[in-house]
Amino acid sequence: MRKIAVIDDFMTPAHHLKIDDIARKTGFDVSYFSNEDALRGHETEFEILYGHCAPDILKASRNLKWFCCSYAGVDPYQKEEVFPSPETLLTNSSGAYGITIAEHILMVTLMLLRRMPEFQSIVAQHRWQQTLPMRSICGSTITVLGTGDIGTNFARRARAMGAKAIWGVRRSKKAADPAFDEIYAHDEIDTLLPQTDILVLALPSTPDTRGILSKERIALLPPHAYVVNVGRGSAIDQEALMEALNAERLAGAALDVMVPEPLPADHPLWNTKNLILTPHCSGNMSLGITCDLDVDMFCEDLQNYAAGRSLAHLVNRKLGY
Repeated sequence: MRKIAVIDDFMTPAHHLKIDDIARKTGFDVSYFSNEDALRGHETEFEILYGHCAPDILKASRNLKWFCCSYAGVDPYQKEEVFPSPETLLTNSSGAYGITIAEHILMVTLMLLRRMPEFQSIVAQHRWQQTLPMRSICGSTITVLGTGDIGTNFARRARAMGAKAIWGVRRSKKAADPAFDEIYAHDEIDTLLPQTDILVLALPSTPDTRGILSKERIALLPPHAYVVNVGRGSAIDQEALMEALNAERLAGAALDVMVPEPLPADHPLWNTKNLILTPHCSGNMSLGITCDLDVDMFCEDLQNYAAGRSLAHLVNRKLGY
């Protein structure tokens, strides 16, 4: 019997039933492991691995034909030497996280616009101050770097809240979701930044995206602009961002991703002015719908794999998505 290993650290019994049903129909037997350590020593037994694990486990899985990563980001798996064979397929779970991360972007954006960090400080001092100047998503011009699942889910919600304009930036100018008013290429970013009220980064880590928000580009943003990053910390020049925030050349920022992670206790980001930090928690498996979508995507591609069809969520390891 052909075998599948599943690292089920986020799954419910209902998820097991669904996977077992599809596996049985497609001629596979499934073994579940509570974490990657439980899988160690059994790596060679499986043709398919679904979950998230250290790269060395993949290398040891010499019979592995397909690794389905339960995360959207596949940075640790981009190098060919990670896999037992150049023919080993890699898929990710991009498409499962759009809802939860879009809600996080909305949360921190509204916190910044409505001055929640300052109000929290006022309340902590037992003071009663009702008025601080506020702004709204309604009427704002928003630039979104990354028009995939996450960027699109956010754009749809921001449009429903009355954004004046939503510009999407991607590698090419091919059409995207109607939630975006216009689509621009990476080389057009500099013309957009001076007109941007809210800049959202929802990018994977690739050679094209690392350092995309450079010191020079941060300087192009107007003083009232807010920056929100939920993609990868490597996309931003952190030193330049901290400098701009501390000098009040930007209104504020919210970072769910940063370099390094975890952030050391003595890192200056902790004490940067007008900055909301969250510990890379915008995605994960914190919402049930994320877990459901993740499992659905694996089951869809398991049927594709068994039938010899192309996998719907195949990743080009050279591009990183």
